[in-house]
Amino acid sequence: METAINRIEQGIRALFAFATPVDLHLANQYLSFKELEAFQKMSRADQLHSLNVLRAVLNQREAVPRPLAVAALMHDVGKCRYHLAVWQKTLAVLVKRLTPPLADRLGREENLSIWRAPFVVRSHHAKWSAEILRACCADAAAVWLVEHHQADILALYDHEQAVLLRCLQRADDAC
Repeated sequence: METAINRIEQGIRALFAFATPVDLHLANQYLSFKELEAFQKMSRADQLHSLNVLRAVLNQREAVPRPLAVAALMHDVGKCRYHLAVWQKTLAVLVKRLTPPLADRLGREENLSIWRAPFVVRSHHAKWSAEILRACCADAAAVWLVEHHQADILALYDHEQAVLLRCLQRADDAC
């Protein structure tokens, strides 16, 4: 139930993103020039979400390693390859929640038709985000965190970055 409420709140924030200022000063504290340029290509709603994820990470830990802060800000940057309308994002969330196998099947191919795009973006944005970060010459740990931010943490529990990944996932889920 809490996840459904979080998703509804996310949708409302996305609808009113146009009226909310983006704190580029906070992002600039952690991102390189190239990373900040990529960050600014995201939709306003995704920028605001990413800043909220960073704030949640900062509230979880006393010391936040730079790769974790970069990952918090850039985990959704791959979504800038195909901006989705709020209704498309909502559709992807609902189908994933109600029939996960259908959502996975619709997102398998990189077919960006209007009806499949939400599922494709949901399925591939982590990979795309990692590609964008690599092009920005980002830290390898930040790239790994971004690339795996939607992965099953149990499958990666023995990876050296697993603790940071769990922190990122908790913050992303809360925002």
